[in-house]
Amino acid sequence: MKTKFSLIVAAALLALTAFAYGQAGNDVKTAADDTGKGTKKAAVATGHATKVAAKDTGKATEKAADKTADATKTAGKDTGKGVAKGAKAVGHGLKKGAEKTGDAVK
Repeated sequence: MKTKFSLIVAAALLALTAFAYGQAGNDVKTAADDTGKGTKKAAVATGHATKVAAKDTGKATEKAADKTADATKTAGKDTGKGVAKGAKAVGHGLKKGAEKTGDAVK
């Protein structure tokens, strides 16, 4: 009877051990799956944030380019006006100088 009882206890322990190992493997798989899902969510969120940041950077660059173009256009107009005034003054000075030279020659 003792031998039979010992065999039954040994068989029960062996079965319990196998079940315990099986359960531990299942728990590890579940944890790995959960980690994978979390990683995927984080990657999607990071990708979305990167896309939004890229759009915002593009908009800011476009605004800066527009402002630069406007400033360049204004500076070009102002330079043209300054050159025209200078040329007019030089022309007027040349005319007066020529008249004085003409008077002196007479």
